[in-house]
Amino acid sequence: MHEEPLVRWDWIGRNWPSIQVLLEDHVVMALVPIVIGLLVALPLGLAGVRWRWLYQPTVGVMNVIYSLPSLAVFIVLIPVTGLATRTTVMVPLTFYAMAVLIPAVVDGLTSVPDHVRQSAVAMGFTPLRRLLQVELPIAVPVVLAGLRVAAVSSISLVSVGALVGRGGLGYLFIDGWQRQFYTPIIVGIVLVVVLAAIADLLLVLAQRLLTPWSRARGAA
Repeated sequence: MHEEPLVRWDWIGRNWPSIQVLLEDHVVMALVPIVIGLLVALPLGLAGVRWRWLYQPTVGVMNVIYSLPSLAVFIVLIPVTGLATRTTVMVPLTFYAMAVLIPAVVDGLTSVPDHVRQSAVAMGFTPLRRLLQVELPIAVPVVLAGLRVAAVSSISLVSVGALVGRGGLGYLFIDGWQRQFYTPIIVGIVLVVVLAAIADLLLVLAQRLLTPWSRARGAA
């Protein structure tokens, strides 16, 4: 009796163009929410540091959104954004990214020592210059730590969108499960893990580039 191999390499070769399309779709749906989430989280985080009364309600709302099951949110959005559209997947992922990034921005900015701020003021730095040249560079490690969590989470959650018709590599999971054919499932898992690892590595490299003083301190 011939035993079916766990991975059919010939299937991967024949279907690679389709897999590549799913991979590209997955990257777009994971990356766009992270970028938008960061662009929105930065001003909201700055506002939360400036007006502390605003921070807790904002984080409370974001935590409630983050606790919602992604599949349920996708289904609720279908009448508004349509079935099998990128928007249906990317809107919730943007809010999930914000829920992680807003506290990261606030924690990063509040980690800046007071004497550093006072030194910048004494040197004649304007508030904007102090923010750009002193506070944000010091906050970079904390913000990027949150960004790494948001990136990996977003890459993973895109797959759930396959249940509403648009989930990038998640389609391979459904296809494999419906046919009881494990090769697509394994390919999907491997590619999602590789994407997450690449995203995390790129953010680690970005942190090293944006904080050269940390490398110099480590070498010393």
